[in-house]
Amino acid sequence: MADDDQFDIDTDSEIDDDDENEESDDDTGFFPIDEPVVYSSQSSTTTSSAAAQIPKETKGTSEQSGNKYSTSINASNNHPQDNNFEYVVLSQDDIVKYMVECIKEVNEVIKLPSTTVRLLLHHFRWDKEKLMERFYDPNHQDELFRQAHIVNPFKRPHLQTQISSSSHRSTRRQISSSSLSPSSASITTTTTNPLRPLTEQTCLICCSTKPINDMAGLECGHTFCIICWQQYLTYKIMHEGIGQTIPCPAKCDILVDDRTVLRLIEDSDVRRKYQHLITNSFVECNRNMRWCPGTNCTNAIKAPYCDVAMVTCTTCKTSFCFQCGQNWHEPIKCKWLKKWQKKCHDDSETSNWIAANTKECPKCHATIGKKEKNGGCNHLICKNQSCKYEFCWVCLGAWEPHGSSWYNCNRFNEDDAKKARDEQDRSRSALQRYLHYYKRYHNHHESLRLENKLLEQVQKRMESMQQQMSWIEVQFLQIACDVLRQCRQTLMYTYPFAFYLKRNNHSIIFEQNQADLEHATEELSGYLERDFSQTNASLTEMKQKVQDKYRYCSTRRKVLLDHVAEGYECDYWEYNEGF
Repeated sequence: MADDDQFDIDTDSEIDDDDENEESDDDTGFFPIDEPVVYSSQSSTTTSSAAAQIPKETKGTSEQSGNKYSTSINASNNHPQDNNFEYVVLSQDDIVKYMVECIKEVNEVIKLPSTTVRLLLHHFRWDKEKLMERFYDPNHQDELFRQAHIVNPFKRPHLQTQISSSSHRSTRRQISSSSLSPSSASITTTTTNPLRPLTEQTCLICCSTKPINDMAGLECGHTFCIICWQQYLTYKIMHEGIGQTIPCPAKCDILVDDRTVLRLIEDSDVRRKYQHLITNSFVECNRNMRWCPGTNCTNAIKAPYCDVAMVTCTTCKTSFCFQCGQNWHEPIKCKWLKKWQKKCHDDSETSNWIAANTKECPKCHATIGKKEKNGGCNHLICKNQSCKYEFCWVCLGAWEPHGSSWYNCNRFNEDDAKKARDEQDRSRSALQRYLHYYKRYHNHHESLRLENKLLEQVQKRMESMQQQMSWIEVQFLQIACDVLRQCRQTLMYTYPFAFYLKRNNHSIIFEQNQADLEHATEELSGYLERDFSQTNASLTEMKQKVQDKYRYCSTRRKVLLDHVAEGYECDYWEYNEGF
């Protein structure tokens, strides 16, 4: 994160050269940041030149969502994707610098204070083209500022004077002298009689009368004392986690701009938290930026457009899907992964369990569980005191017509009984099917997490093996661990993919590839967990076995992914939308 003083994003273009000597709003010297490096998904090569500019936004939208089944994994060359997809890895300082550049670019066109420009860009999710289009629509300009919760700057007399005569230093100084902030038109103090200026004002929060120098307000005209301002802003930032959309304390819906906040707040922790909220909002609102999901990583990825492509953070080496922001989840598509995660987290399977393990009273529809059924007796009496209906557990029909078949229902073929049983069988089958795929999905996730600890053990083993081998000769264990983690991650996502697939010849081939890869992966995991010193085979023989196995795993993984990619291209895959 940039220092507090570096977060000044005032880029007003109407400042003349003379004024810049007194108080410069130029941000070019605020961020001593190297030029970002552009990466391509085609290879790991990088370029750093004047031409390697941050790509412009062109298309695509995305939402960022959390995933408790997210595990970092290194990049792989086996993922089919757009080879021309270039992206930039941005640090925290790079993000702030890029945000300032976006504000400057718009500011040079519409000639408004940078704080106003940033609020407008946030309202349009940093879509500069859309902002320009709405801004220059004279029929909707008032509506634009009202929807963005900003006072129309063209209806402020002092701002109109400032814009029309920005070259006159005396006019600008006269305007600025009435505000708490010399370079901001957002924090103002008001007087009711310009011929007899007030020396005191009443705070609208604490109702105390204080000197006018201890008061501040927004362009909406509501003024408050500095102490109340600081307490209000601190609570909004630290307790409510609000940064971009802090409203005026008078509840008039006008937003407090960042220049106002940073000039009123003195506590370094509050300022740092506010800067974090602004930066976080900038990335999350920008359709062509994604936070890296790596543990404790603060980098973001900037791309020319939003698409399904694997991007890799250069700091933590985490690879993830740029479209949805989650860890790389090939072979399943973002749509189906999102649906699967929702199914795992909501109560959809609870209702399936109830349907599979309980029945309803045919009369009052009260739920009756299997435990309430008295052993093998099929004669049930509803426990609802207002019902007391007697029925058969097997066919759900009234008990009285059963006649002599007291404990042996022979009405299995009746339509109403068959319908009830079929519904329960379908629910039970759906639950069993879901649990089959969920357990394997969850098991691979847990194995992937545990194998992160295995990597530490392997690294210690590599150190001890260097007594008999050179450093380069023991690197086969590191490669094997990388392949194992890649296979685990791929297998983990094959199960939600298979869950939604309809049964056909290609799905059968997919399941065969899946089973083969899974078997080979478990064998490779067994080799890596084995203590080589406890085996009868020599170190060279064990090395050969491990190398053969991880090469086979890598090959089978590629076969599986290539088959899935071919299915996407040729429309082999059909999905069960109802699951």
